[in-house]
Amino acid sequence: MAQPAAGGAVTAGAVLQLVRRKDELEARIRACYELLRDSGVGPDEPLVDAEGFPRADIDVYRVRAARHSIACLQNDHKALMKQVEEALHQLHAREKEKQAKDQAEALAEAQSQSQSLPQAFARVNAVTPESPASVSGLQVDDEIVEFGSVNVHNFQNLQNIATVVQHSEGRPLSVTVIRNGKKVHLGLTPKRWAGKGLLGCNIIPLQR
Repeated sequence: MAQPAAGGAVTAGAVLQLVRRKDELEARIRACYELLRDSGVGPDEPLVDAEGFPRADIDVYRVRAARHSIACLQNDHKALMKQVEEALHQLHAREKEKQAKDQAEALAEAQSQSQSLPQAFARVNAVTPESPASVSGLQVDDEIVEFGSVNVHNFQNLQNIATVVQHSEGRPLSVTVIRNGKKVHLGLTPKRWAGKGLLGCNIIPLQR
């Protein structure tokens, strides 16, 4: 009978072996019952006649052997089913433990990334297609960490950004944003274009 792998760890392969063994036992039990049926006798019918002599209408030895096999095989089947149940329980418990560990590691990594991200001071809530902002790769919901020389430490209001933009027309500005929990660096060049202003985007302060 298949046993768990060394060290007590149950593998999926070991469970499959147990299931195959169970199927084999059930097939042998069915064969024994078919033998009894073909012999015209049930599993509990008496094998002697009214006078106590072995019945002449059946192969008593063959029937007794089949009944004995059924009893032994059913005991083996019961023990095997217990093994299968315990093995499946261990597999499920280990899988649940692995999922919990993976979730804990993912959460810890997310928290670590969140703690290491710099603080943003503004958010992009609109970007016009074909504008300098759009061409630079700026996206709606980007949270701005640095806009040229402006950062969380010296940002007071949107006029700070407007001043930097006016003084940087035609020159690339270094812009750092947080997007989907990650820091992204962009090069944004304020310039005249078909639309209004020099950027073509709308920025709002973040309320902390």
